[in-house]
Amino acid sequence: MSAVITLNEQTLGRDNGPVLIMLHGLYGSGSNWRSVAKPFADNYRIILPDLRNHGRSPHHPDMDYRSIARDVIALLDRHAIDSAAVVGHSMGGKVAMALALMAPERVSHLMVLDIAPVIYAHKSEQGSVIEALQALDLSRIESRDDADEALADAIPKPLVRQFLLTNLQRSGDDWTWRIPLAQLGDALPSLLDWPSELTGPWLGPAYFVYGGASHYVQASSRPAIDARFPGARYHCLEGVGHWVHAQAPAAFIEQLKDCLAESQ
Repeated sequence: MSAVITLNEQTLGRDNGPVLIMLHGLYGSGSNWRSVAKPFADNYRIILPDLRNHGRSPHHPDMDYRSIARDVIALLDRHAIDSAAVVGHSMGGKVAMALALMAPERVSHLMVLDIAPVIYAHKSEQGSVIEALQALDLSRIESRDDADEALADAIPKPLVRQFLLTNLQRSGDDWTWRIPLAQLGDALPSLLDWPSELTGPWLGPAYFVYGGASHYVQASSRPAIDARFPGARYHCLEGVGHWVHAQAPAAFIEQLKDCLAESQ
């Protein structure tokens, strides 16, 4: 396992409130959560970390979920936080589950968005995204609109392109990717995997919210979830795809309110 990474983070809300940590998915950053986090800011201290190899956090080739979870545990330790409610989407959902199973006393409530503790066969799909970003000739890009147009054939969904292009940044007169595309490509086997050692169970309040138009949480996933999280509650948002909180923010906010209201 790798050394612990000190994560970049954003904080909002009440300094002395109960802690809510929100973990983003692959290619994302803590900023992805800001709009849906704001309704909780009056009552919670909200921490939005950039996971390793994402946002402004340091890069490292190890993307094993146990290593990433240790980064979050170190964040809790750094702020002297005994326990927190944890929300995670996709990759961040796997990190949230790993955290609950590795350090159950550090998680008070758990919400997992559109992911399960199983192995996914999406290497070709995710590999094609990384290849498309790597193939973009940044020397010919003058604006994000140029990049969006250049990626349209390889990545036809505008919402996905806009999300990915949050990682395109200016460096002097040039455009660069702030995420290490080659490292993420090499790490796809780990990101699609699930550590077999993490079996649980974790007995706290666990909400699994997924999109009815997504294929990430299937009926075949439920035995793996139930074995590790016996108190799991399932909530399907019909017509919603993988980016649950972005595509259905009002429904997500209501589900999170219900989760946080659950007694431990």
